[in-house]
Amino acid sequence: MTVEPSPEFPASTKAPPPAPEAPPTTASPLREPPLAGGAVPALGHGLALVRDPLAFMAQLRDHGDVVRLRLGPKTVYAVTAPALTGALALSPDYIIAGPLWESLEDLLGKEGVATANGPLHRRQRRIIQPAFRLDAIPAYGPVMEEEAHALARRWKAGDTIDCTSESFRIAVRIAARCLLRGAYMDERAERLCGALATVFRGMYRRMVVPLGPLYRLPLPANREFNRALADLHLLVDEIVAERRASGQKPDDLLTALLEAKDENGEPIGEQEIHDQVVAILTPGSETVASTIMWLLQVLAEHPEHADRIRAEVESATGGRPVGFDDVRRLTHTNNVIVETMRLRPAVWILTRRAVTDTELGGYRIPAGADIVYSPYAIQRDPRSYADNLEFDPDRWLPERSKDVPKYAMSPFSVGNRKCPSDHFSMALLSLVTAVVATRFRLEQVPGSSDATRVGITLRPNRLMVRALPR
Repeated sequence: MTVEPSPEFPASTKAPPPAPEAPPTTASPLREPPLAGGAVPALGHGLALVRDPLAFMAQLRDHGDVVRLRLGPKTVYAVTAPALTGALALSPDYIIAGPLWESLEDLLGKEGVATANGPLHRRQRRIIQPAFRLDAIPAYGPVMEEEAHALARRWKAGDTIDCTSESFRIAVRIAARCLLRGAYMDERAERLCGALATVFRGMYRRMVVPLGPLYRLPLPANREFNRALADLHLLVDEIVAERRASGQKPDDLLTALLEAKDENGEPIGEQEIHDQVVAILTPGSETVASTIMWLLQVLAEHPEHADRIRAEVESATGGRPVGFDDVRRLTHTNNVIVETMRLRPAVWILTRRAVTDTELGGYRIPAGADIVYSPYAIQRDPRSYADNLEFDPDRWLPERSKDVPKYAMSPFSVGNRKCPSDHFSMALLSLVTAVVATRFRLEQVPGSSDATRVGITLRPNRLMVRALPR
């Protein structure tokens, strides 16, 4: 460390006489976080996470800002305070690792931007970031508009809509057409939807109940998981091979990957290209599609807000079809989206790993320890939100949102792991919500279930709505 010379004692002068010794002080020793109750032999808290994971994570706040969990033989540290989750995300003492990311590596690989760390992650961010710059987003506007209005045209008056397949379809098509420029995603979007549902459900089970060898047995659930995972990777290989065979180089993310260089100026490897395309298609499509499902549920459950969105859109457009350029003026529409993400975040659990002995909130965190926190629990904490379980989009008006504690609402994360596609995703969500609310009133039909289905992401269990024309 370099110490700058002070103005009173320039470097060329003799040092001043030593100051009188200060009385010794005793630093507060770091504490061991309390152990959460409810552990069972062998599985620890894994059984509670499987039975009712959202309630389990939410109640941990009653035991402290940092608590210890047992997942199988492992000790895991759970963080429940917003300020500490921000410190966790911003500190270099923690990296992307732990049960969540280890399970995701089966899907995303070890060389994609979602799971990489250190110099590899920084290089990958530099490759993909230009595609998501704020000034790059308007170029995607025509595709977003086309897909949003095409969705509305597909829905006929009185149709019953399967929100899962429709949400995945539009999320995948927009991602593919904007970032991969593929006009070949119709059939593949359906494959991706089914495969993702199976893969993410299986990975969640592997994360909370780490019974390694048992997941390699030829059991029906394991075979289904392996088939779905293989189909996802085959889909990516097809996309890359078709682009290479075409000889085309459109200005998109796939071209950037195919022309990217590593630290030595050599083309990046095939595995990294593969893993990056997987990271573009799958996590983004899964999280955006899950959020669209919850937005459709909100439009059905809260028709008063659907009416306000429609009135806001008509005021902004004068009655013409809503377009990308209108999105920034749709204040209430955007507040509905933020409040939906607060109560129903697609990504509800995250993990990190300590790379050194460190501390968090005065608690000792040993090197190698896994840390877990839940945006779902943080964003529903009554200490941060008045009427915390009420759906209230107006809480995001400027005069009220200033009262929300820092890091109590971070739907796209913070720091160097902040989602690069935050502006892209918000524009897409705003446009889809505006189009649907303007054209239809939605109501759930018999047999629909908006109960929360917990996997790597949160989504409605089986949301079915009837589309009634305005």
